[in-house]
Amino acid sequence: MADAVRFDRLTKRYGKRRGVIDLTFTVRAGEVFGYLGPNAAGKTTTIRTLLDLIRPTAGAITVLGLDSHRDSLAVRRRVGYLPGELALYEKLTPRELFAYFGSLRGGLDPRAVTDLADRFELELDRPIAALSRGTKQKVGLVQAFVHRPELLVLDEPTSGLDPLMQREFEELVRETVADGRTVFLSSHVLSEVQQVADRVAIIRDGLLVTVEEVAALHRRAVREVEARFAGPVPPGVFDGVPGVRDVTVDGDSARLVVEGPVDGVVKALARFEVIDLRSHEPDLEEVFLSLYQGGERAAA
Repeated sequence: MADAVRFDRLTKRYGKRRGVIDLTFTVRAGEVFGYLGPNAAGKTTTIRTLLDLIRPTAGAITVLGLDSHRDSLAVRRRVGYLPGELALYEKLTPRELFAYFGSLRGGLDPRAVTDLADRFELELDRPIAALSRGTKQKVGLVQAFVHRPELLVLDEPTSGLDPLMQREFEELVRETVADGRTVFLSSHVLSEVQQVADRVAIIRDGLLVTVEEVAALHRRAVREVEARFAGPVPPGVFDGVPGVRDVTVDGDSARLVVEGPVDGVVKALARFEVIDLRSHEPDLEEVFLSLYQGGERAAA
């Protein structure tokens, strides 16, 4: 599969402060790529460099086969962008704003504006200054998607949206990649990334922690397993079982923490009569926290 974006040893420093350091990874064409990290981790710096809004200290970025700096105007024609800090022409109405942006691009189908506005329940003819924060976010989403760009770059896209509109956004993202286009989604709201992303990169203090398939992250995540047996079991029943740690056996019950596949645990349990079994499946937030905290320990 071709790459929509390629980061090659990207570094951006702000004087003595670091923004991002030596980032190397790719975003495949036709996927939803989640870019995760807490505030000030370097997500927005990465995006602004990708769009040539700021210049890298070192390294390079290729976007849709083009150099992000040398070919920046050509890149922007093919990209839809929603910034994390959204600023709009507030004296205009949304309809006027979209018409203005459309004129810069050489034209815009009014039906595309109407269709997206209807999906997000966006009133097109009120001044933007009179709109709520969540409604302004809808304006930002519509302007990013309306010209059907090959690549969507979205920085905290659901900020201020209610749950119904968040689900509508997720559905729009799925339709976008089904059409063969690509979404680069930066967020610290892990639940929204979990719903739509194929792969994720996790960034910590400007450094890349990991790039993995979402499914692979889940497979090696830590989970809790609780079992109750028909009678007491030996205290060492889980000794040597791969991935098992923090075991507590108390008479006819056991609680253990498992990292990665649970096949060995299932085989150990099958030696006894199990009358109740519970497994707490981790979500992406728990996976993220375990990786992030592991990165902090390694850095220390």
